[in-house]
Amino acid sequence: MDMNRDTTTRKPIRSLEDAIDRCQVQGMRLSKQRRFILELLWQAKEHLSAREIYNRLNQQGKDIGHTSVYQNLEALSEHGIIECIERADGRLYGNISDPHSHVNCLDTNQILDVHVQLPEDLLRQIEEQTGVKITSYSINFFGYRKSEAIADAS
Repeated sequence: MDMNRDTTTRKPIRSLEDAIDRCQVQGMRLSKQRRFILELLWQAKEHLSAREIYNRLNQQGKDIGHTSVYQNLEALSEHGIIECIERADGRLYGNISDPHSHVNCLDTNQILDVHVQLPEDLLRQIEEQTGVKITSYSINFFGYRKSEAIADAS
């Protein structure tokens, strides 16, 4: 059972090539700045703020301005090519746009992508309780890193 139960949706974006293909299919111009951003998000495999993206690209010697980063992130997220997560401290952008869940590490403030498949009977139970046909879902988990050095209590 896939997290996205709607079989009429388009092919998920699971690679840099898929993201580039989606840009072309949607008629988006694939400027070098846009390509830089996509490449960075697929290399980083983490959620980054616009400022972090700007800083990393410039550290790599890529010529891109603040405004260009913000405009391209907005366009890519509006077209469903990258993920945008709204947080109290700002927006974070990530490379996966197919349905998935997040583990929020409260120690590091990091967001990790995970694919969780709920049992079909649980989804049916939720549909019966709410009267809503579930076509996709995502879950947010919150927790702390497990300590590698747990003292022996014995």
